[in-house]
Amino acid sequence: MSTNIEIELPESLPQERTPYALVGRVYAKPEMSDALEKRLLTLVEPTRLEQGAMQYHVHRDRYNLNLFVFYEVWRSKEDLENHLKQPYIQSFLKDRLSYIEGDMEITWLSMASSHPS
Repeated sequence: MSTNIEIELPESLPQERTPYALVGRVYAKPEMSDALEKRLLTLVEPTRLEQGAMQYHVHRDRYNLNLFVFYEVWRSKEDLENHLKQPYIQSFLKDRLSYIEGDMEITWLSMASSHPS
C-alpha cells in the first residue's frame, strides 16, 4: 500500500475572509522541460473541475524555458487539502523529482485586496 504525500498548509489567518491562494515555482531538469510542461498541463482541466477551485494556471517563463510557475486560488484551505488528496495530484507529487531540479518552491498568499464574493 502506498503512502500519500502530504503538504502542510499554513492556517488561514483569523481575519481572513478571502480565498486561499498560492504561487509555486519549479525548475525542470533541462532534458525534462517539455515533458514537465505536458505533465503540468494534464493537471489543469481536472483541477478546475474540483469543488472550490477558483483559479488554476500554469505558466512557463518566456526566457528561462525550464522555469514553470503555477497560480492557484481556492475557496478555502479545506478545498485545497481535498485537491492535494486527489489521485492525479498524488501521482504527480510522487514522481515530480524525476522532472524537476530541487523541489517545488511555494509561496502561500493572503489576499490583501478585496475579493468579489
